[in-house]
Amino acid sequence: MLKVGIIGAGRIGRVHGESITKYVENAEIKAIADPYLNEEQKEWIKEKGIPYAYTDYKNILEDSEINAVLICSSTDTHSKISIEAIRAHKHVFCEKPIDHNISKIQEVINELKRNPEIKYQVGFNRRYDHNFKAIKQAVAEGKIGKPHILKITSRDPEPPSIDYVKISGGIFLDMTIHDFDMIRYLIGSEVVEVYAAGNVIVDNAIGEAGDIDTAIITLKLENGAMAVIDNSRKSAYGYDQRAEVFGSKGQVSISNDSGSSAVISTENGVTGEKPMFFFLERYMQAYSEEIREFIDAIINDKDTPVNADDGLKPVLIGLAAKKSLEENRPVKISEIKL
Repeated sequence: MLKVGIIGAGRIGRVHGESITKYVENAEIKAIADPYLNEEQKEWIKEKGIPYAYTDYKNILEDSEINAVLICSSTDTHSKISIEAIRAHKHVFCEKPIDHNISKIQEVINELKRNPEIKYQVGFNRRYDHNFKAIKQAVAEGKIGKPHILKITSRDPEPPSIDYVKISGGIFLDMTIHDFDMIRYLIGSEVVEVYAAGNVIVDNAIGEAGDIDTAIITLKLENGAMAVIDNSRKSAYGYDQRAEVFGSKGQVSISNDSGSSAVISTENGVTGEKPMFFFLERYMQAYSEEIREFIDAIINDKDTPVNADDGLKPVLIGLAAKKSLEENRPVKISEIKL
């Protein structure tokens, strides 16, 4: 049985804790660490039967029985703890992004090159969503021919707190980074140029914090395809996650998940259920699946499906989008220096 340690007992750390205890075979959580452990978190840890709870994550790295760690702490600690964990000979699952600074991401990649036996996976959970996987399969099997246009709609039900916005790295590195990863995943080609337009429409406080809350990004890919992403921090009807790939032979698209597919038709109109409201409702299955894949890669000595390079590429695209917004022009990925 693979023993796992979780670093970070906040929302995402607890999501992965739930996944492992309920859905993941061949792994068990031995310890969880968070410098700000509160009574509610301690009670949750006890309920899950996790033997050890620490305020210092280094207790996990120093435990020779723990084979792998999940880094679910604040973004500014991801690259530092990644390097420490690799040097401690732990396999690593790191929530996105590895870092907002590409030189720090490169340091992690270099450390992995020095320790090729270590498995390292980045938490882009949407790759494991059943809807997005269906698009990927249709494209990969050539059912829609050569891809021409990819459209992604990604809108949150409500904006994050202003305190979070201030440390998030901005919408492109916090929210749109998932969509940048989806473009690479669905099309199987690299982004070469980005043009981003954005504004503050939802909440002026987001603008005062130095960010935007609404964006449209157009992208050119190596294979000639083009992509469009639209983002909003507030969707009144719920968590809006849709995508379409149009190609030479047809198109494949996905709609939102909802509580049911029931549609009621009466003399007063036709109504259906709104999309799921919260990202945990929408993607809980995907969170479980990505951890299963990580554990499987360790046990069966396989490559992780989302590696450190996959963690680097969306950050490069995000930085190009930020530069495009600031300078009001298309920006090539090659302009973002490693």
